[in-house]
Amino acid sequence: MSMHYDTLETRPPEQREGELFAALPAQVAHAKANALYFATLLAGIEPRDVASRKALATLPVTRKSDLVDIQKRRLPFGGLNAIAPEKLARLFVSPGPIYDAEGRSRDFWRTARVMFAAGFRAGDIVHNTFSYHLTPAGSMFETGAHALGCAVIPAGTGQTEMQLATIAALRPCAFAGTPSFLKLLIEKADEYDSDIGPIKKAILSGEAFLAPARELFKARGIDAYQVYGSADLGMIAYESGAREGLILDENIIVEIVQPGTGNPVPDGEVGEVVVTTFNRDYPLIRFATGDLSAVLLGASSCGRTNIRIKGWMGRADQSTKVRGMFVHPHQIAEIAKRHPEILKVRLTVSHVDAADAMMLSCEASTELDQEAVKNSIREITKLRGDVRIAANGSLPNDGKVIEDCRTYT
Repeated sequence: MSMHYDTLETRPPEQREGELFAALPAQVAHAKANALYFATLLAGIEPRDVASRKALATLPVTRKSDLVDIQKRRLPFGGLNAIAPEKLARLFVSPGPIYDAEGRSRDFWRTARVMFAAGFRAGDIVHNTFSYHLTPAGSMFETGAHALGCAVIPAGTGQTEMQLATIAALRPCAFAGTPSFLKLLIEKADEYDSDIGPIKKAILSGEAFLAPARELFKARGIDAYQVYGSADLGMIAYESGAREGLILDENIIVEIVQPGTGNPVPDGEVGEVVVTTFNRDYPLIRFATGDLSAVLLGASSCGRTNIRIKGWMGRADQSTKVRGMFVHPHQIAEIAKRHPEILKVRLTVSHVDAADAMMLSCEASTELDQEAVKNSIREITKLRGDVRIAANGSLPNDGKVIEDCRTYT
């Protein structure tokens, strides 16, 4: 049985990089020509020039956190769609509300690859417990399973007793859903003395897949794998049998950037996940997910050669309110930009004498004028803050630009 979905997964890294960036100018041109949002956003950009990571990093980011406002201005998709809504296969609504598009192409969400890595094969019966109600998760994994040649039980969420009866009767060998729902089914099966034994493999998403759940599923003979994706982008990264981080999908470009900016960080440093897709119906260029992660050095021992990331490490949107005013990561980035000697910064918000207080810790290449930095804090945030010089390399590598240490009792 083949270990890999296709030969794309074992390409030499330099070949993959070359092929992705050779294809990128055409995708940028397509987005400009067919999606009204990108026609405006990239108005001054010549697509043929966007053929390298360095060039891509000069383009503006579109933030998931801004989608509600973007879409309100031009319903339903804010002009990010490159085809008319009536030509799509499905239109979804996620909390916000955010409207998501599914086109008619085979395996639109690129889910078959990640399911294959989890051991799903043609002829399997998949018990799919991702939601089928308005949000796209159910369809994401159903279409991927169909692309592999699997049959699907469209279980959705809830109705635990009926789901257990269905599993006992139809005997699916595979499960798709959240870790917590699989755990619930196991617990309820024990309570009702129901047979959940047919399920031997699982693909899990939507939540962190923590060690206690991993141990429970392994003890029950279920080989479970984590995947990372979003309703906007489809699949981003997935776990293989090597269990060494998450491997990026073959048909996207991922950057890890400093939160609040579009500036890529060095490999290994925690930052925000920014994704560019080659989706023709919904072409997202430098889409900032709001999720934190970091690149893992080296290739997976499973033979897949694509870049690996550590998985979900928290949220990049660290905006917080100080003395009644919001302070945002992009403001902290602007302060650092004003002072080129600053290498790394971290704003800590705390309570001092029952009042909000801000401290900006700075790693610097040369002597830093702390008063000048204080002035920049005041000018950009409209708030006063202190400045502390930190030893180079001492600030945590956790992707946090703003750390809120206040406690409320």
